[in-house]
Formats: sequence, structure tokens, C-alpha cells
Amino acid sequence: MSQEYIAIFMFALMMLMLFTGQRVFGAIGAVATIAALALWGTGGQDITFSAAMKLMKWYPLLTLPMFIFMGYVLSESRLADDLYRMFHVWMGPVNGGLAIGTIGLMVLVSAMNGLSVAGMAIGATIALPELLRRGYDKTMVTGVIQAGSSLGILVPPSVVLVLYAMIARQPVGQLWLAGIVPGLMMAGMFILYIWIRCRIQPHLGPAMEDVHEVTQTEKIRLLGAGALPLIIFAAMMVPFVNGWTSLVESSAIGALTALVISVLKRRMTWKIFETCTKQTLAISCMFMWIILAALGFGAVFDGLGAVKAIDNLFTEQLGLSPWMILILMQLSFIVMGTFLDDTAMLVIVAPLYVPLVGALGFDLIWYGVLYTITTQIAYMTPPFGYNLFLMRAMAPPEIGLNDIYRSIIPFVGVMVLALIIIMVFPEIALWLPGYIYGN
Repeated sequence: MSQEYIAIFMFALMMLMLFTGQRVFGAIGAVATIAALALWGTGGQDITFSAAMKLMKWYPLLTLPMFIFMGYVLSESRLADDLYRMFHVWMGPVNGGLAIGTIGLMVLVSAMNGLSVAGMAIGATIALPELLRRGYDKTMVTGVIQAGSSLGILVPPSVVLVLYAMIARQPVGQLWLAGIVPGLMMAGMFILYIWIRCRIQPHLGPAMEDVHEVTQTEKIRLLGAGALPLIIFAAMMVPFVNGWTSLVESSAIGALTALVISVLKRRMTWKIFETCTKQTLAISCMFMWIILAALGFGAVFDGLGAVKAIDNLFTEQLGLSPWMILILMQLSFIVMGTFLDDTAMLVIVAPLYVPLVGALGFDLIWYGVLYTITTQIAYMTPPFGYNLFLMRAMAPPEIGLNDIYRSIIPFVGVMVLALIIIMVFPEIALWLPGYIYGN
């Protein structure tokens, strides 16, 4: 059997197992193990053992539990409530101001957490009820929260970019820096769209009158709440960028800073600490199993030479240009996003796509940014986008699935525009890591 057919058979078997409801790491790991034993006999078992050793030796993996713990501390201790109150007071007098403030909240939550699900949960539980109570259009604000949560895996410290770095063998620090400008650019595009839309249709986001009653002293006090994620972000990134600490040490500083702040604000209890610890352990173990399965799957592909065979199929036999192949890859992410999350998509296609992208001459740091944006577009694309049903589970009863579908159309358009801009101008993603590491 040719390499192409073996690769197709492996992907088909894996997708079949996923459709039957098997866990992601189980499906990927089982296919890798079966293929290794079938191709190389009992010697194939060394592939999974080598993958496990590679995982255990990858020192930056220690950042995962640190960032996950930091996110849970800030989420469970309800520090995000103060952030939203700050945006409410300062942005409320503007048409659409609370919706703009919600995007700002999502950016800061992303800087504290690194997971899009956390941003969705905070937005749906804190911002959405307040926006509806203030008379904001339910369709628009539902889209605002979904779009804002998409920044979670792009703005550092992004957990997904750490996983991409592991699989693509790229520096985590450069990937984080590459995500900053595109993430802020996309947030700015969301804000511009909301502002223009509410200027044209003021009833969609009425200005708040009661915020004028808030004293200047209270406004200044609330600015301190907005400084918290900036303090945490600075405590992590400044020593790291200046070379004073390693990536792992910076992640530990961030986790410790978040814990200290929650204690000083008297938001930390033993029950909250126990919840944060248990959730961190559960999520970290899940990620480690997925990475282990992905490494095993990738090792089998390397042994087959399937990447070179598929590269030859696209470029020689089908005559596709590198850009056409890249666009087809992005479209495949959108299709897969209808039933898989970003981590699953990454570990399934990374053994094929990442080496192929490198072989086509594209920058793997830049491609990591494209991947994160494309998967978030896939999350929000009907009919089966992952975020759509997550939003439906968190939204109040008056918001139906039809409202959720309609809400994301303009924001998906904005994200597609942002993706095209970054594809056409790669320096948007590559300038900052080049500047920092070039110095």
C-alpha cells in the first residue's frame, strides 16, 4: 500500500472513532499505536515510548499548569466582576459603550487566562445579563461575547499557542509575541464595528445615564481593578522579554502574583483554592494525554514519509501553488471546527500540516497565528460551531439558537477580514518577535 493510502486510512479511522464519541487522545493514540504495530511489528511500540519521553523532557510544558491555575484563581475569585464594573462606569455614556467595554474585558481576561472558554464563561455570566438589562439588542451582544472570547487563544499567555509550540517545535516566546499585535488589531476591529453600528442604530446600544451619578473618586478607584491584569501581565512578560527569567519561571511568577492579589483582596478561600487546584490538575492532565497522542501520531507520519508524499501530491501531481494549498488548509480547519475544538484540530492535523507548511516555505510562527484565528472562525461558523452551542448552554432562555446564529455573522466577517490582512501582511505578526529577539 502506498504512503498516501496509508495516511488516508489513518485519518479515516481516526475520524470514524471521533464520530463514535471516543475521547480525542484515545482516538489519536489508538490509531497511532495500531499503525505502528502493523507497519513495524513489536518494534513499533518504541514510538509511543519515545513520544512519552519527549513529552516528559519538554521543560516549557510546565507553563501549562501555571497559566491554567492563574486563570482559575482570577475567575473563581470573581476579580473579573471589578473589571466589568470599571468598563461599565467609564464606557457607559457612549452609545454601544458597554459592548465596547465587554471587548475590553475580554482582552484583559485573555491576558489573565489564555483560554477562550474562560472568556466565554465570564462574558456570559457577568456581561450578558447586564447588557440585556440595560436594553442592548440581544442579537448584537450575543455576538459581542462570542467574538470577544475568541481573543483568548491569541492574546498571551495563550495555552493553545504553547501546545502549537510543542507540536511545531517553535519558541513559545516568539509565538506569544506574534499573537499580541494581531490580537489587539482584531479587538480594535471589533470595537470599531460596534461603535459604527451603534452610531447608525443607537437603539442597539443605548448610552447609560446613571453612570453620571458615579463620583470621580469611585471612577479612579475602579481604574485599580483594570490595573490588576496589567500588573500580572507585566510581572510575567517584562522579566521574560528582558531575559531575566525563563518562560517557566515567568509563568510561576504570574500564577503567584494572581494568588497574592486574590488573597490581598480577600477573595481567596480554602474552597476556592481547592477548586482551582483540582480544575488545574484535570485540565493539565487532559492536555498532556492529547500531546502524548499527537506526538505518537506525528512519529508514525514521519516514519512513513507521508508528509513528503502529500507535498508531492499537491505540488507535482495536482500542480497547486503554495498559497492555494495554504488556503485549502485554512478551509479544512473551518470544516473540522464544526465538530472539534481547537486543541483536537491542532493535534489531528499538525503531523501533516506543520511540516507541509515548512516545506512550502512559509514561516511557522506566522502560521501559528493563522491557525488560531482560523479555528476561532470555525468555532463560530454555523451550523455546528463549537462556540455556538457553548453560548446556547450559557445564555438565558430568551436568547434562542436562531439569535445566536444571526449574531455572529458580522463578527465572522470581521475575523475573516483580519485573517486576510495578516495573510497578505505577515509582518503584522512577525514584527514584534523579530524586534524583541532581534535585539
